[in-house]
Amino acid sequence: MKKAKRTKSDDLRADYSAKDFPKGFTRGKYAARFTKESNMVRLDPEIHTAFPTSAAVNEALGGLLRVAKAARLTSKRSARPAKTQR
Repeated sequence: MKKAKRTKSDDLRADYSAKDFPKGFTRGKYAARFTKESNMVRLDPEIHTAFPTSAAVNEALGGLLRVAKAARLTSKRSARPAKTQR
């Protein structure tokens, strides 16, 4: 079986100019959609230095959630009025 011949139109050009795009360019055209559909967050530089990997961030946030959950359970138990004996 012979291979299909490639036509010149299948190849990308070496360079493009602004004239090739008459409608122009829009910076950040998909930024809002990406932000909405993504689960990525931007960390401040000082946070990034403290937690350089995603594993470190996940570990720290997981620990914080466990502490917060334990504090909620403790506060719910202590918020109940004490039963008086008759």
